[in-house]
Amino acid sequence: MFERPDTGDNALLVHIDVWRGSRRAESSSVDQSGIDHPVDLEASREEFAELATSAGLQVIDLVTGSRSRPDSRNFIGKGKIEEIRFLLKQHEIDVVLFGQRLSPSQERNLEAELQVRVLDRAALILDIFAQRARTFEGKLQVELAQLTHLSTRLVRGWTHLERQKGGIGLRGPGEKQLETDRRLLNDRVNVLKQRLAKVRKQREQGRSQRTKSGIATVALVGYTNAGKSTLFNRLTHEKVFAADQLFATLDPTLRRLTLPGGNAVVLADTVGFISDLPHQLVEAFLSTLTETREADVLLHVIDVSDDLKEQRIADVDEVLSTIGADSVPQLNVYNKIDRTGHDARMDRTEAGEPAAVWLSAAKDDGIEFLREAIAELVSRQRTTGLLRLSPAQGKLRAHLFNAGAVVHEHTESDGSSLLQIDMDAIDFAKMGSEHDISDQFTPDSPKLASSGRA
Repeated sequence: MFERPDTGDNALLVHIDVWRGSRRAESSSVDQSGIDHPVDLEASREEFAELATSAGLQVIDLVTGSRSRPDSRNFIGKGKIEEIRFLLKQHEIDVVLFGQRLSPSQERNLEAELQVRVLDRAALILDIFAQRARTFEGKLQVELAQLTHLSTRLVRGWTHLERQKGGIGLRGPGEKQLETDRRLLNDRVNVLKQRLAKVRKQREQGRSQRTKSGIATVALVGYTNAGKSTLFNRLTHEKVFAADQLFATLDPTLRRLTLPGGNAVVLADTVGFISDLPHQLVEAFLSTLTETREADVLLHVIDVSDDLKEQRIADVDEVLSTIGADSVPQLNVYNKIDRTGHDARMDRTEAGEPAAVWLSAAKDDGIEFLREAIAELVSRQRTTGLLRLSPAQGKLRAHLFNAGAVVHEHTESDGSSLLQIDMDAIDFAKMGSEHDISDQFTPDSPKLASSGRA
């Protein structure tokens, strides 16, 4: 689309600790909910290096430093720019990656100073997603996220973007190349949104069919590289790609899982989360993340060997809150116990409900505990709300009373009945497929008999 420095395989990483006003920010950070979380700078830099490696780059060197606030023009100071220049000449580096978010003007200024391509952390994650996308929907979502990110960075191109078209019939106050590129980009974004809307409609139809059939959905969520795909393969006996790298899974995979007792659920393997996830990805992957939001139970897979597991849990919960999935019941699944010496087990609440499962997906240890926990949680999934029945629906009213689903009844002046119901979610879904009551039912928030977290 426009002239840019070529990008090779050798990368220089730049990770600057930015603390605003107080050194306290070096040891803690406050998320959107106001909760204080510890920050491990070394772990953050290691994760950044792992992101670069996952993108297929060879990390040549790492430049670190700290500032009280970013430089408005170049993010870093003149001294760091000179240090980076020296390393570029010494190692023939092709791309410089910043571990923080850069503004479009900062990226443009740094490219002009260093004469190599400069990318920030968000662009790096987008590039990894582009490499991992395999399905039609996944490729559309990645392209939309990339173009959304690129739309604010067209000015990073060279001076040809400011030229107007010339020649016979093209002189005058014509359209500048920058304006042409922006118009073409916006046209492509609109096309992608239309195509994704069709894909989302198809996905909604599939989800609706599962609801009508009374099959519950259980979604695997967790920080990237926590072992979700390995666990998915153990549970379903599938061969979904699983690797010890960030974002090994991008496209969601759905499989039927038969539980102890004969009940079946749909198990969904989803994309891993990461701290400071680019908002373009959250928006573009909204249809994929809907599988998480609409699930009946979330299995929050946690790498128990990770020293920063508490921070990872907080990062995942923050993303779940962003997509509106924070109200979905969760079960903590502590994975990779083979690295820590823990025994496989199931923890329960004081009421006897499953609260957490400890297992090793790689060693196939503790999987049966998880199957048992899922079976118990799904069987206890409840649907509660208000159901208004007309006098002509007396047969359905009698069925609900016989099933013990009616908590309270109020008779209206027109003879209709307003029922407060509490019943098994699968039974309610089956009843809904037999009787058209969607316009008559006002649900409460979905809940389990217990949704305690360990």
